[in-house]
Amino acid sequence: MSVENKETIDKRREEIMDACERLYETMGFQSINIKVISTETSFSRPSIYNYFQTKEEIFLGLLTREYMKWNDALRNIIGRNDDMDKDALARAIAKCMEERKTLLKISAMNLYEIEENSRAELLVEYKKVFKDSVELFDECLKKHLGMSDQKREQIRYAFFPYMYGIYPYSYPTDKQISVMDEVKLSHMDVTINEMTYQFLKLIL
Repeated sequence: MSVENKETIDKRREEIMDACERLYETMGFQSINIKVISTETSFSRPSIYNYFQTKEEIFLGLLTREYMKWNDALRNIIGRNDDMDKDALARAIAKCMEERKTLLKISAMNLYEIEENSRAELLVEYKKVFKDSVELFDECLKKHLGMSDQKREQIRYAFFPYMYGIYPYSYPTDKQISVMDEVKLSHMDVTINEMTYQFLKLIL
């Protein structure tokens, strides 16, 4: 494959993923299909199959891209020369997590189905990028807080599962809020930034 052809393919994949992300802001996962996605791109539905075999693969590509963006933010935190205490590090990670709303939404709502209906080679690509995220998060703790291997491992195993619950708590539906009010279940408005920051303050 020539460089030019690869660049064209990458550009078209990006356009498809951009369209999927826009739709995901206002539509549920089940309502989105390749036909709907095609209406938001310059491609026909059959053309999309040249780049993705299923809608789940489009979402997996989008999730992989989201983790790559988060990894860039984590690298920036690692690269800071100023000393960061626990509070400063918690705030920095919370801020970059706030910018990854799509990552948190997909992870919380649809990850199992996406993984089940995507090709293994694409899952491997995603898992490699996710592994980079875990290692970069660990490096943030090591560089700025000088934590032991055991302590860093404990924090990683607490934080990454916690991430999957951030989006539903930050973005409850109107129906969920109505039912919670009906049964008098207390709830509060909380942002991704605030949820991430408060949790990191507890575990760091």
